[in-house]
Amino acid sequence: MLGNERKTIDLEQGWEFMQKGILKLKNLLDEGHPETEFSSEEFFMLYTTIYNMCTQKPPHDYSQQLYDKYREAFEEYIMSTVLPSLREKHDEFMLRELVKRWGNHKVMVRWLSRFFYYLDRYFIVRRSLPPLNEVGLTCFREMVYQELKVKVSDAVISLIDKEREGEQIDRALLKNILDIFVVIGMGQMDYYENDFEAALLKDSAAYYSRKASSWISEDFCPDYLLKAEECLKQEKDRISHYLHSSSGPKLLKKVQHELWSVYESQLFEKEHSGYHALLTGDKVENLSRMVRVFSKVETFLDPLANVFKQHVTAEGTALVKQAEDEADSRKANKKDVGLQQQVFMRKLIELHDKYMAYVNGHFQNHILLHKAFKEAFEALCNKGVSGSSIAELLATFCDNILKKGSSEKLGDETTEEMLEKVVKLLSYISDKDLFSEFYRKKLARRLLFDKSANDDHERSMLMKLKQQYSGQLTSKMEGMVTDLTLAKENQTSFEEYLSNNPNANPGIELTVTVLTAGFWPSYRSFDLNLPAEMVKCVKVFREFYQTKTKHRKLTWIYSLGTCNIIGNFEPRSTELIVTTSQASALLLFNSSDRLSYSEIMTQLNLTDDDVVRLLHSLSSAKYQILNKEPNTKSIAPTDHFEFNSKFTGKMQRIRIPLPPMDEKKKVIGDVDRDRRYAIDASIVRIMKSRKVLDHQQLVMECVKQLGPMFKPDLKAIKKRIEDLISRDYLERGKDNPNLLRYLA
Repeated sequence: MLGNERKTIDLEQGWEFMQKGILKLKNLLDEGHPETEFSSEEFFMLYTTIYNMCTQKPPHDYSQQLYDKYREAFEEYIMSTVLPSLREKHDEFMLRELVKRWGNHKVMVRWLSRFFYYLDRYFIVRRSLPPLNEVGLTCFREMVYQELKVKVSDAVISLIDKEREGEQIDRALLKNILDIFVVIGMGQMDYYENDFEAALLKDSAAYYSRKASSWISEDFCPDYLLKAEECLKQEKDRISHYLHSSSGPKLLKKVQHELWSVYESQLFEKEHSGYHALLTGDKVENLSRMVRVFSKVETFLDPLANVFKQHVTAEGTALVKQAEDEADSRKANKKDVGLQQQVFMRKLIELHDKYMAYVNGHFQNHILLHKAFKEAFEALCNKGVSGSSIAELLATFCDNILKKGSSEKLGDETTEEMLEKVVKLLSYISDKDLFSEFYRKKLARRLLFDKSANDDHERSMLMKLKQQYSGQLTSKMEGMVTDLTLAKENQTSFEEYLSNNPNANPGIELTVTVLTAGFWPSYRSFDLNLPAEMVKCVKVFREFYQTKTKHRKLTWIYSLGTCNIIGNFEPRSTELIVTTSQASALLLFNSSDRLSYSEIMTQLNLTDDDVVRLLHSLSSAKYQILNKEPNTKSIAPTDHFEFNSKFTGKMQRIRIPLPPMDEKKKVIGDVDRDRRYAIDASIVRIMKSRKVLDHQQLVMECVKQLGPMFKPDLKAIKKRIEDLISRDYLERGKDNPNLLRYLA
């Protein structure tokens, strides 16, 4: 029987054999053939030698000694070959040599780790020692990297600065060098960050500090920003090509700080070319670039938005002041003030269009700038102008666009565009209900007195309002338009009734517009003593209306009526277009040559205020249909009046206006009343669904619910809550008075 006992290999003999293999590897590396493979036989012999030396019985198990020899092989090669070759070279040549030696070292680690693989599998695992690959890297780190890291870092940064100055550099070389900083950390970024990145950030800050200091003193801000933008673009390019991605945010922050944050005040305030100056000068292209740059720098965002908001607010405030100054200088002439208000509204719309285009176009609809623009216009549109709210002026502006014979002569398309802009402007107004009421008043006059220039535009405006703010704003107005259509049908029926009943005809051409009270603004009703001719008209129409319905009550609004009467003056007859009350007063002079103030007041059954307005329009205004004694401009209770038979007018038909009453107070009063109802309804709705709710929470929910139409006053809400408690809609909690309970 043959024996197969293995021959023991002593340490010196075995290591001598291994050194031959290591020597061959070194020669291959030095000759520039690091990837030349060992033959299978050579590899097997070297691996087997290590295996045998590690698996021999003690004291011939040389695992520990071979582990030490493995390290010594690297140390000897580095000391004898690697370091001398690196020490004799400098700058870019040193970097190229380092890349070569690092590549060779990795090959050496790979081959030796394979030769000594048995150590990794068993000895190192049992002893919890660093693995062979790590030992090889550690040798390079401790002997090569630690000695050269400062020189290498300086050389890399020097090349980066050359590239910043426009020189061509070998980017692949830098990528390979920086990979060494990363890999040498063996999973940690400490070496890259501490030995290279920190120096890069410091150098970059100094480099761009020098550049920025020079540019800011020489260049206009837009030119400065062009250069700064290009620098940032180049730094991003470096990050993508050879810097580690983790350096990106830090480097960009450093560059942005030196180029922009340091010079924030100059960039915003620089004369002729700063952000302020560009806004004032409408330099849109430069502004667009500036905003594009600023919006990328976090520290610029708030100042960017604030300056824009202040600028828009300042321009809007200047418009308000100009309008108020014009109004003060023209107080004597209300017509001029009205025209000036129209000019103001047009300028306000133009201002909105201008800066809305800035935000949406040149400012890329940036959310902060959009918010700043919105806040500026909200503040502006909720201010008063010469005692009038923007809500009122906006309604008047619409009226001027939509009524016949207005100063705003616009084509159909332009009218539609202008109405669209009005609706946009309305979005900034808190008290939309106030606009709605003023608009409704003016719409009513256009509809009732046939003053609308175009019915399609009227319907289009209501549709725009409805789409933007729901039917809550337009329901009554839509009812008004429908009402007028029904009223025309009713008038046609009335005319048929008269033709079928000749005896009922009053002998006067009569047109009656029947309206639904709930849709229309409230008008003051008074018991005017009508002349006999008009009494007959009222009676005839009432009889007709009773044939159609017996469940509706007719209330006559004489203040809205008009009459066409013939004035038989000595020079010639003239047709006078007057109100119902004016006609009633003039007809009194058919039976009396001279009447006193008190006689007219008694016979017509009017109040002092109404009589004064009436008699002023007929005797002391533009047309003197009545002669007054004494001949003064003001109306007094002691005055007497006679028919002016010698009156002459330039036209055969004359409209005699009644001095308009100031309806603003009434509109505001109506809105306040409607708000009380709206607050009550909101509170009841909320409490009905919640049953029990904290007082403060109820107030907040009420504010939120009513917000789209108007900004409710907190005191008003609390007052309405108290009123609802007193009317037994709500009650306070017995144990907690802040807790409210709904009473069904």
